[in-house]
Amino acid sequence: MKELDCRGLVCPQPVIETKKALKSPEGVEGVTVRVDNLITTQNLAKMAQQMNLPCEVESQSETDYSVRIGTGEVTGSLAAETVPSSGSGYVVAISGPTMGDGAEELGKKLLGSFLYSLSEQDELPRAIVFYNGGVAATLEGSPALEDLKLLSEKGVEILSCGLCLNYYGWTEQLAVGEVTNMYRITELLRTHAVVRP
Repeated sequence: MKELDCRGLVCPQPVIETKKALKSPEGVEGVTVRVDNLITTQNLAKMAQQMNLPCEVESQSETDYSVRIGTGEVTGSLAAETVPSSGSGYVVAISGPTMGDGAEELGKKLLGSFLYSLSEQDELPRAIVFYNGGVAATLEGSPALEDLKLLSEKGVEILSCGLCLNYYGWTEQLAVGEVTNMYRITELLRTHAVVRP
């Protein structure tokens, strides 16, 4: 089993390095990855699930985790495990707590109205990705929470950048969707039509 020490690496580097290791001849028996935060363990576990590989997470402390991704046939390619081929829908990217420039209060109302209107569309997005200040919309107490939960129930992936949640200290307040990493966000934005309100 190949061993990687990804402590100190910033998201999405641990995910990328682990995928490369799994594809290498040495990784054919599995990979054990050492990381230093809980968000990275969640991102690695999600990646293993998407690749149909077993995964175990062991915590030595709050800053020392071991993630074992077991043997099995690795599916997909480095660029295509997590998303279907391009042309299969669209993705919405939200990078801030408001829609457009100008008055902040108006921008917040516009974003809320946009998310409500999105939930009423005949064609729903494949996913909504939130990064930087946009992750605030996915937290407890967010006025957009009910609309996002409705979209999630309808099959839309609600994805919040783990690095961003960590940066703002909001990880524990996530109330809808899943934590993701910049590698997956990049895949989604690269392979789909993107709407940026």
